[in-house]
Amino acid sequence: MADVKIIDGEIFRDQRGQISSLNAFRFPGVERFYFIHHPDTSVIRGWHGHQHEKKWFYCVKGAFTVGLVEIDDWENPSPELKAQKYHLTEQESKIICVPEGYANCIKASIPGSILLVFSGKTLPEAYSDSWRYDNKLWITWSEDE
Repeated sequence: MADVKIIDGEIFRDQRGQISSLNAFRFPGVERFYFIHHPDTSVIRGWHGHQHEKKWFYCVKGAFTVGLVEIDDWENPSPELKAQKYHLTEQESKIICVPEGYANCIKASIPGSILLVFSGKTLPEAYSDSWRYDNKLWITWSEDE
């Protein structure tokens, strides 16, 4: 299985404002994108996984904690799997590249946060490869995440 990768971007600021970029990010394999808006920090979205779909996560506004776990058995995953936590913020231009075979869980750290998600599958393909698990399964969430 492939590893999760982080691509660091750039933020340029001057008297005119700010440009956030990801000049090292390439789009091959991206089929669609969408935005997730989190009005408050109590919502935990996930776990949601795909056997055959890649995902890319980028924080447009606010901040998020993204939990990722590589699934060992899609019908009955082990509760002992080790999840990884990643933090995304609008103050850092970086993207998390998630290969196939992972489940994700996200939580906003700041009210009104917005997450941009790129997907490697069309919507019908994603629906036919959609696995959902309890959001308390692999990570204990704290109030400040």
